[in-house]
Amino acid sequence: MALSRDSFSDLLTRLLTGIVLAAVGLGAVWAGHPWFSLLVVAVVATLIWELARMLEAGAKRALILGALAGALLLAAKFLPVGLALPLLMLAGISGIAVLDRNRTLFVILTVLIMLASFGLMFHRDEFGVTWMLWLVLVVAVTDIFGYFAGRVFGGPKFWPRVSPKKTWSGTIAGWVGAGGIGAIFMAVTGAGLELIGVSVALSMASRWAISPSRLSSDVPASRTARRSCPAMAGCGTGSTVCWGRRWCCWWSKA
Repeated sequence: MALSRDSFSDLLTRLLTGIVLAAVGLGAVWAGHPWFSLLVVAVVATLIWELARMLEAGAKRALILGALAGALLLAAKFLPVGLALPLLMLAGISGIAVLDRNRTLFVILTVLIMLASFGLMFHRDEFGVTWMLWLVLVVAVTDIFGYFAGRVFGGPKFWPRVSPKKTWSGTIAGWVGAGGIGAIFMAVTGAGLELIGVSVALSMASRWAISPSRLSSDVPASRTARRSCPAMAGCGTGSTVCWGRRWCCWWSKA
């Protein structure tokens, strides 16, 4: 099987970045609260800021939304789950008052990010280092196995519109790797066989998690820009709107 020189052209960058992130992340996981909580808050604030910039909130508004999301998540950390949920929802709803467009997309993605991040902090507090390590390793191994299998075996794309670089071979390899992590933790902790299935399911979810940066080429600049955008191949008759570089939709002329 022949591999081009470019197959692993980004390997060194990915490796160095992964080592730094792993050191910081695992250190925070081991230390627990407050270090892990503060790391999650910082990451979430950055994600929401990036998302807002992608959705044309402007520099100042994006900074406000990011800081607000971080503050609300930190406050939610010290509340019972039932009282924390409104704060997590508020981070997304606040975009309605701040954004001029793309409000629905911002609300949905922000609420998902906030809930997932709160779940991470809750998971660390309730289940300790062992199961937090399991969670991190499942996600990491999914990405690592997927990267190498995709580069080595290649093959058909899994879902080109959403993530043009992911292949079937890399996706399946990620599931297999996650199942292996589940088997290892099953042997170490004495958990049941179900842990392998849970690990694979988590791998499936993490493999297709949406990040704000993935939206950079798919979010329409504005309604005016979308109207004037040339029709895209494969959109069909009457398609007058393109959605970034890859997506197309049909604009109601009513």
